[in-house]
Amino acid sequence: MTERKVIRCAIYTRKSSDEGLEQDFNSLDAQREACAAYIASQKHEGWIERPERYDDGGYSGGTMERPGLVRLLEDVRAKHVDVIVVYKVDRLTRSLSDFAKIVDVLDAQRISFVAVTQQFNTTTSMGRLTLNVLLSFAQFEREIAGERIRDKIRASRQKGMWMGGSLPIGYDVKDRALVIEKAGAALVRRVFERYLELKSVYVLADELRRDNIRTPQRTSVSGHVSGNRLFSRGNLYRLLTNRVYIGLAVHKGQAYPGLHAPIIEKELWDRVQAALAESRAQSKDRIRASHPSLLAGLLYDDLGERLTPTHATSNGRRLHYYVSLSLITREHRDGSQPSRRWRLPASEVDTVVLGALRAMLKDQSKLVPALALARLSPAQVETKLASARRLAQHLDQPNTHERRKLILSLLSRIEIAEASVTLKLSTPGLRQALALSDTSKTEGKMHEVVLPVRFSKRHVEQKIILAAEGERPTNRDDVLLKAVARAQTWFEDLKHQRFRDLAEIARHEKLPKTYVHALMPLAFLAPSIITAILSGRQPADLTLKQLMLRTDLALDWTTQRRQLGFDF
Repeated sequence: MTERKVIRCAIYTRKSSDEGLEQDFNSLDAQREACAAYIASQKHEGWIERPERYDDGGYSGGTMERPGLVRLLEDVRAKHVDVIVVYKVDRLTRSLSDFAKIVDVLDAQRISFVAVTQQFNTTTSMGRLTLNVLLSFAQFEREIAGERIRDKIRASRQKGMWMGGSLPIGYDVKDRALVIEKAGAALVRRVFERYLELKSVYVLADELRRDNIRTPQRTSVSGHVSGNRLFSRGNLYRLLTNRVYIGLAVHKGQAYPGLHAPIIEKELWDRVQAALAESRAQSKDRIRASHPSLLAGLLYDDLGERLTPTHATSNGRRLHYYVSLSLITREHRDGSQPSRRWRLPASEVDTVVLGALRAMLKDQSKLVPALALARLSPAQVETKLASARRLAQHLDQPNTHERRKLILSLLSRIEIAEASVTLKLSTPGLRQALALSDTSKTEGKMHEVVLPVRFSKRHVEQKIILAAEGERPTNRDDVLLKAVARAQTWFEDLKHQRFRDLAEIARHEKLPKTYVHALMPLAFLAPSIITAILSGRQPADLTLKQLMLRTDLALDWTTQRRQLGFDF
């Protein structure tokens, strides 16, 4: 007689709120009792209940960060569990994406779970389908509840009520309304008044640091202690721009009259905001680097994340890039991974943008409607178009500082997306540069130029492969160029019998024989391909490594061009 297999069952219970958990018999106990009874009914199949408790009281089903669930999955990976038993599927999770993650863990260990009120088997396709349908409704229910909560918070904020969060310095909370705390309010007034005198957040932060002025220490209801830190520049910027101090309640960028009393008078607030705006403008115009990045401060991705200038040094050469801010700070909006992180060679982006600006300034068909020049007389139109052509020439001047000033006056923003680069022209700036009177204003304040482009990842950076209207940045690859020159030199050496074979060339050059063999086919590239490589007009994703791996490279030059993507 064969011994019956023992199936170890882990019971998992969850309740979204902690209400009622202090009772002797609560919801978690009821779930566990029902699951234990089901396990007992399967005793003839070898099911036994594990003594460990996996309970999550007061945790939402929309997150995986639950202590009981974490311990359960750890025991699953350690092969201590054979079956997971829950009261209902939504006790395990209310998120389809989280459910998929959990099922992946269970499948890897060949473990399934049972809902005692819903008989399913996750090992069958029909069971998975039914579970997905149930979880879709569970997720829908959770999202509807979230929408109701968000609507309630928005309505409360519109009435000026305080709905929780980090308390601003200078306030305590009472009956969902902020009340002034005297010591903190005095500190806030000091910060505003001193900034107006110093006109520098950097200097103000240093002064507060010297005087050992710290943020107020607070203790939350749960006992968490925060504050009692020296003021950073970020703290000060947030404090100086927080509209709560003039009596407003802010929600999602919208301000509503608050129920609380203001700490800062409106006149002082306005003067501080004007000083901050002036400081930002000066910082934007100030060019500190000896070789400033032309487009610094203008580049954003399609989700609004800024691209910032940076550089790297390779073989003594300084290489400039525009890089997503999250690649530098390793921090992302809302804590999630951005859809795409950009690392673009500055020279290529500058070339594309400058080319588009030149084309815009020289193109009468685009410039006339953008600035409503048709309202002027023919002679005036010709004068303004000539001025625009002169502006286009100024974009090529060697003085980088002057070029950057001109670009900042013409552009308000540049957005990088998967398939386009969008230039948002500053129509008032362009009108001012062309000395146009107010009577020639356009109805809109901005004109956009959209450049269809294609990007290809090469090493750690993105390369611009195609740009709009034939504007194509040069992409000279010195490594590839040197390899082609080497291959042609070796071919000439063999042809004139200066070396007997490739092995002798490898010994003479002190290179691996395999490398010489792999490089040799480059001597037979089509002349037009070599010319494109010399001028930096080859496809941006064409690298030396790619060429060396092409064992099928044809000798026919037309076929070569097609194989290597030169048909542009």
